[in-house]
Amino acid sequence: MMVMRALAAIAVLSSHALTRPAVAAVVTAVFALVGRVLRGVNTSGALTGAVISFAIWVSAGPKAFVAVAVVFVVTLLATKAGYSRKLNLGTAERKEGRSVLQVAANLAVAAGSALAWRATKRPEFIAAIAASLAEAAADTSSAEIGQAGAHTARLITTFHAVPAGTDGGVTLIGTAAGILAGLLVTSTCALLELIPIHWILPTTFSAVIGMLLDSVLGATLERRHYLDNNAVNFLGTLAAAALAAVLVRMLA
Repeated sequence: MMVMRALAAIAVLSSHALTRPAVAAVVTAVFALVGRVLRGVNTSGALTGAVISFAIWVSAGPKAFVAVAVVFVVTLLATKAGYSRKLNLGTAERKEGRSVLQVAANLAVAAGSALAWRATKRPEFIAAIAASLAEAAADTSSAEIGQAGAHTARLITTFHAVPAGTDGGVTLIGTAAGILAGLLVTSTCALLELIPIHWILPTTFSAVIGMLLDSVLGATLERRHYLDNNAVNFLGTLAAAALAAVLVRMLA
């Protein structure tokens, strides 16, 4: 709660256009350093996160950065949950944290959407930011909580039982955690007034669809080594962003 209040204060205090780049540079650098200290990301991941977070801030404002920070907190907690069990399964995230490619795969679509919004001021791109970030949180939480809380999963394409952590495997607890994580991110965006409150449903729905598509790609193309996990994650966030943009356009 204190973290959320601090992030909200940053969003309010740094809203002045003249101070935004300077404040953004300082805050995103500190944010990256904290992420490195907490081992949420490795050194290259921290640097990449700082650059992407800065781009999102100066393009879409500090409220969008707060949403990024919430995604980081949610995914860090999910990654740490049941870590020893995941370590025994061989599915645990590396102790040094996520790499440059992992960070880019989860945040590149949000950054691209922020830049597109800055260039066009089209509201669909704000929805795309919220949905892509929600999908990143949902997908990571689903995978991490599913591995921590279930011994077996069901392959999303055939429903055959597979060990938890298998590409394309889904669990009830993991799916529930993913939906809640996505809802938390979109609700935060609405609370900060980054998106209108009536966009919570379409952006959360888009995030969940992206999360499920991620599992389908994992069960098919990733298992056949046509795509790696980073490409699958990127496509999941891209699908969520595109769907959200279409849905809010239809609601307009």
